[in-house]
Amino acid sequence: MASRGKSETSKLKQNMEEQLDRLMQQLQDLEECREELDPEEYEETKRETLEQLSEFHDSLEKILSGNMTLVDELGGMQLAIQAAISQAFKTPEVIRLFAKKQPGQLRTRLAEMDRDVMVGKLPRGTYTQQKVEILMALRKLGETLPAEDETFLTANASGCLSQFEKVTVGLGSEDKILALASSGVKAKT
Repeated sequence: MASRGKSETSKLKQNMEEQLDRLMQQLQDLEECREELDPEEYEETKRETLEQLSEFHDSLEKILSGNMTLVDELGGMQLAIQAAISQAFKTPEVIRLFAKKQPGQLRTRLAEMDRDVMVGKLPRGTYTQQKVEILMALRKLGETLPAEDETFLTANASGCLSQFEKVTVGLGSEDKILALASSGVKAKT
């Protein structure tokens, strides 16, 4: 019987990861197709996707409060959802890599962006925003940043990202993140 519980926990985790991936891909696709949509259609679709993320968050919160074996495994997803809801992060790809705890892929993405901005393929404003998000995600994942990246982060972090970064991972931090995300959602409605 014990192995059946592990199997169910594993399947639940897989389903939750797939749902999160689908929602993050939906946000990424929406951003990529922004130019093709009229502003009202874009805002409506984005609002619906953020509502789905909020509903997903509520489901995850219920699971976390009722099943302590899932807390550690789903903690990364919870942080990613909080970031998406509070819109501290604007880049769905960064949110997805953060949720999956993939610092190596985040660093690879950063190197690709460095190259793209040098050759003029990526606008400076987009580069700055995404670099700040990646550096913040790396820091939250416990990665050590070089001094020049720390300086860049300090100089360019937005208010939402700074608030998100102040939440320390540890005892009770999930409640702090939930409060931050909830206030961001309430302010936008």
